[in-house]
Amino acid sequence: MPKVIILGSSNAIPTKNNENTHMVIVGEERMLLVDSVSSPIQRLEQAGLDFNNLTDIVVTHFHPDHVSGIPLLLMDMWLMGRQRPLSIYGLHYTLDRLETLMGLYNWGNWPDFFPVVFYRIPASEMAPVLDCSDFTIRASPVHHMIPNIGLRIDFKQVHHSIAYSCDTEPCDEVVRLSEGVDVLIHEAAGEGMGHSSASQAGEIARKAEVGRLLLIHYPTGRYANGDLVAEARTTFLGEVELAQDFMTLEFDKK
Repeated sequence: MPKVIILGSSNAIPTKNNENTHMVIVGEERMLLVDSVSSPIQRLEQAGLDFNNLTDIVVTHFHPDHVSGIPLLLMDMWLMGRQRPLSIYGLHYTLDRLETLMGLYNWGNWPDFFPVVFYRIPASEMAPVLDCSDFTIRASPVHHMIPNIGLRIDFKQVHHSIAYSCDTEPCDEVVRLSEGVDVLIHEAAGEGMGHSSASQAGEIARKAEVGRLLLIHYPTGRYANGDLVAEARTTFLGEVELAQDFMTLEFDKK
């Protein structure tokens, strides 16, 4: 059965028990990272996954707390003998900068480097990202400080769906993206430019009529601030939970 594993739940400031927000989507055919930070191979191994099975990465936006692990991941895969291609998806803005970053590492001269294929996503609502036997992924622009995307993943074989807001202010694009999903994973960094509070996340979940709200990208450790679940419940009457590192969402067939 397909599953989503939260590899990190913290906002831009990680703590001992909470890494920066990123996750992995595991199907039978493909394994896809959504953003990459820290030491990616180690993080995947801690989640009980073989990094060699990774087929795809979606890069939501070009902020360090979402892309900092990609150079290390690519280098380590190369050093450990990877040969199979890896696909990377993102907006033009994001992938242009990622290619520039890798150019500074002179990756074009790494001998016998495996193929990396970039797929540029249009900056339009419900843009197609990936369609395979496991799932369909679509992306919509969201409201952050730089170009950014939220994601919707529809799992074909079990007929479940999730959405991920990524970093964003409350916006109708996320409502439309997440309409009717089983789980909405929504950021709760706090109300402000490019971000949302827990109560605002709850309002988005209510408008989209989702089944469950999972709060992510929130202040953790000594930076934690208040009862975010209780705050979200003031605007959303459904199930609310805080994402935790290595939490697994599994989906049985409906």
